[in-house]
Amino acid sequence: MSISFYEASVASYLQSLRAVAGFLETGRKYFAEQSIALDEIVETRIHPDMLPFRFQIQSVAHHSIGAVNGFVSGGFRPPHDLPNASYGELQALINGAIETLNALTPDAVNAYAEREVIFDLGQRQLKFTAINFLLSFSLPNLYFHAATAYDILRGKGVPLGKRDYLGAMRFER
Repeated sequence: MSISFYEASVASYLQSLRAVAGFLETGRKYFAEQSIALDEIVETRIHPDMLPFRFQIQSVAHHSIGAVNGFVSGGFRPPHDLPNASYGELQALINGAIETLNALTPDAVNAYAEREVIFDLGQRQLKFTAINFLLSFSLPNLYFHAATAYDILRGKGVPLGKRDYLGAMRFER
């Protein structure tokens, strides 16, 4: 059995992005019912030394569509100068990433699997193949930031469960 680069990357990104879109919407509805300001939520942190909810959602997009752009261009950088996005803008960001990834074809993405991706950290550059970048950096970061965003919403009382985090699993047809 083998798995294509497209299945490992884009299909995995889409599963997580759709789950994030779902729990963002569940959160929006809950906060409206509870009269909790969405501006408060986007600045919520699990711990004072962690970045806020908005950064977690922005990072989910960056470690999915940004990673695909890295496969194409051969370079990836950490996010910087991220805007102070509203809750609605974060939802639009995730929905836009889903739309962009939906437009990709397996053949186009599979062509990048062995391509070099240089992770530019300013003074330091780390060289990966696209598949190793995906498996050892991009997906772990995507899952970390998605889980952190989920945890912030759960901590605020949003009625979510593990299935909300997992999203639609890819069952055998």
